[in-house]
Amino acid sequence: MTADTVTLTVPSRGEFAKTVRMTASALVSRMGMTFDEVDDVRIAAEEAFVYACDHAPESGEVRLDFAVGDGELEIRVRLSAGSRITDEDAERRAAYATFLLQSVCDTFEMSSDETGPYLRVVKRAVLESEDAEV
Repeated sequence: MTADTVTLTVPSRGEFAKTVRMTASALVSRMGMTFDEVDDVRIAAEEAFVYACDHAPESGEVRLDFAVGDGELEIRVRLSAGSRITDEDAERRAAYATFLLQSVCDTFEMSSDETGPYLRVVKRAVLESEDAEV
């Protein structure tokens, strides 16, 4: 995939969720995705960010890499090695975020590489010919 990558680093506080959501929406607006696909991307970006916030130090930052190209958007979110999930509400939020990400994305994975753990989601634009076959 030939892609342009945009990196967004924001404080790990929920009030920045709208910034993440709007960034994702702006990036896919040029890809010809349907309204529903753009909405899925907005949901995915926000839920990935919220998930990362629960796994980041309170005074930390969340880094999101958006790779845009060839009819798909990949969002890779760096996760802190530690977690600040300490109560049932946070655990429920994490489970809900995972469920949503699996529901609205074509690919959802949690993995790690030499720089640490990350969450990766991919949303592909449905091509008109694919729509016709359904």
